[in-house]
Amino acid sequence: MTLAQAQATVVASAQQKASNSSFYSAMRLMPKAEREAMFAIYGFCRIVDDIADDGIGTREERKVELVKWRVELDELYAGNPSERAHFLVEPVKKYGLRKADFLTVIDGMDMDVAEDIVAPDKKTLDLYCERVASAVGRLSIKVFGMDEGPGDELAHHLGRALQLTNILRDIDEDAGIGRVYLPREYLKDAGITSLDPRTMIADPRIDHVCKAVARDAHAWYDGAAAVLAKKPKGRIGTPRLMGAVYEEILRQTEVVGWKPPRTRVSLSKPKLLGIVVRHGLFG
Repeated sequence: MTLAQAQATVVASAQQKASNSSFYSAMRLMPKAEREAMFAIYGFCRIVDDIADDGIGTREERKVELVKWRVELDELYAGNPSERAHFLVEPVKKYGLRKADFLTVIDGMDMDVAEDIVAPDKKTLDLYCERVASAVGRLSIKVFGMDEGPGDELAHHLGRALQLTNILRDIDEDAGIGRVYLPREYLKDAGITSLDPRTMIADPRIDHVCKAVARDAHAWYDGAAAVLAKKPKGRIGTPRLMGAVYEEILRQTEVVGWKPPRTRVSLSKPKLLGIVVRHGLFG
């Protein structure tokens, strides 16, 4: 396989995986070059996330795989990219993607590999969100053509909002692999003291915990909206649409609630189309 074919394979795989995600509509509205750069970023994130989450190999073996990606990034930025990392060459060069942000994403995956995160304190949860979500946002804003000041501020707020929404949406799936990302302080306030993931999420009081996290997420969405309201330079329609889609998922999940048994919310096609029209085409 040639380097060009290998790169196309990674981007195509990322696009296929993204097609099942809620931000795919936002990606489709972007020009081809920017869209492919975003799929490359998404592809990298999926690769390292799969290392952390697929359960293949021991923790030490998965940690070694993440270290290999740190070396791959060193070589990429030194001008000697491996075939495996070659799909990142063009987006890094064209959009000035920062090595530090890619490394921060790996730092976040390292947190999952080091141990199964169960009831982290709020400070640890925020660090996790910074690494696995806001760092991805900082990579993305370069593709959006935003200046680093407002762009990094947007990534700070929107990344945390999106990650908390995913956490609230995926509590059953996460518990199935031994993880609960809900903050310890909120669990304690609700009277939930067990540290067994399945026991924790089976407690009806988990609804109170999730509602508290939802309030935090809405505050982060409000912070992102405040940045976008200033109309900073760049293709801001894409992050605006991402925020609108995910906040609607959060709102609908709030309506259903988190008492067991839970229903995982997905937006209907008409609902998604309406959001795209309001925030993607005219936002």
